[in-house]
Amino acid sequence: MVKVISKRITAQIDGDFVVFLIGMRINKLWKIHKWLPMALAMPKMINELYQHPESGFLGHISSSRVIVQYWRSFDHLETYARNPDQHHWPAWVDFNRRVGKSHGDVGIWHETYKVNAGAYESVYSGMPLFGLAKASSIKDADGALESARGRMSN
Repeated sequence: MVKVISKRITAQIDGDFVVFLIGMRINKLWKIHKWLPMALAMPKMINELYQHPESGFLGHISSSRVIVQYWRSFDHLETYARNPDQHHWPAWVDFNRRVGKSHGDVGIWHETYKVNAGAYESVYSGMPLFGLAKASSIKDADGALESARGRMSN
């Protein structure tokens, strides 16, 4: 059972951090040999990252269409992504080999955002730990932190 926090909270993280969004779109369902290996590889990558907090990975949330990851820095993210001894790089090489020149069969995408210290705000009310709050520390969203402007200015 997920513990719901019955008050308003906000996420707080020291310093800059990175938000990494990644997803896959299956355009030709019947070409399972092209997309299934990547779909199966992602949970292994996430599990690997949680086992190595020194990697700079702070946490993630996911849905059927997108995975949101939080990282300490772009350098940490890139170091993981390009490390041939971790799950990502071999899966990426295999994916590119499988897809070849038929990029229309399955689509992949990612977006990376560097967030400067203090240049974000968040609020969660009646929620379990979620999003940035799950990947950082939390604080009561009251007083100066009660409004979005107050949280952004803090």
